[in-house]
Amino acid sequence: MASICWFNQAFASAAASRRVYSPPSSSCHILPGKVLTRSLRRQRALTPSSAIAPRRVSAFSVVAQGVANEEMERRGPHDLLIVGPGVLGRLVAKEWRKEFAETCIVGQTMTADHHEELVKIGITPVLRGKELIPKFPYVIFCAPPSRTSDYPGDVRLALSKWSGEGAFLFTSSSAPYDCDDNGTCDEDSPVVPIGSSPKTDKLLKAEKIVVEAGAGVLRLAGLYKEDRGAHTYWLKKGTVDASPDHILNLIHYEDAASLSVAILKKNIRGRIFLGCDNHPLSRKEVMDLVDRSNKFSKTFVGFTGPIGPSGKKLNNTKTRKEIGWEPKYTSFGDFLGVSVK
Repeated sequence: MASICWFNQAFASAAASRRVYSPPSSSCHILPGKVLTRSLRRQRALTPSSAIAPRRVSAFSVVAQGVANEEMERRGPHDLLIVGPGVLGRLVAKEWRKEFAETCIVGQTMTADHHEELVKIGITPVLRGKELIPKFPYVIFCAPPSRTSDYPGDVRLALSKWSGEGAFLFTSSSAPYDCDDNGTCDEDSPVVPIGSSPKTDKLLKAEKIVVEAGAGVLRLAGLYKEDRGAHTYWLKKGTVDASPDHILNLIHYEDAASLSVAILKKNIRGRIFLGCDNHPLSRKEVMDLVDRSNKFSKTFVGFTGPIGPSGKKLNNTKTRKEIGWEPKYTSFGDFLGVSVK
């Protein structure tokens, strides 16, 4: 099994027993107010264990106090910081671990609500606002704009934790593309002007900051998995007051994660990429596939909005060729095991 930060192991153990613990040694050391760097670990390795008094610190208090390291030393060459380790961020961590088994992966969160879950899957959690020194060679920003009043400011903060080595990737949305008449859009298509909507303004301002910093942007189509996505919302509603012909562009969470990792590994700077499955579908086509798949217990009744095509059809052939990437799920129907009629 791939090694994980000792903090994760200690946290998981403490979570199970609620006992205090003395930190063991491994590759990613995190203590209250300190990240133990490699030179410090070497020093401790030469010190008899009897000479080191164990610190009685609960795993949960470690998380609460966060991380701040005064020791300036280079991190591992593939250490990764995930800002916003939610569904996508956790899958990115899983993919990254496949590529770099011995690396340290840290997840920055707004609250400590899910820290225990992160530790169990090999991500060392820290709270936003805590100082992280040394900086990380690889950073991916997966946090949505919905939970903050200053999204561009959050992106700047994340950029400040990037060492400038490796790569920084900001996961954005395909929403800013200026097309709503079923036209085709690719990586180079124009975007809406600032002022069009608060949603696109946040994204475009954040993207500008990232590109000017020499980092990368990945605009993602609608993310989904079996229990998450537009189809699950519509199933819950049963009947939806929206046009059945509106075009959706999709990408499975696993494919978004694998594409993100592929881009990070290329160390490409100042570029914008696009993530989609190249198989746009109408809302009605999506829900017809859901119905025919027999994978869901609920039944969708239908869309009751006015009929009329709208939306855009995304194509990311350029991204695929440059990055050398193909999706695991070529379409929503492929994921469900059903073909489009």
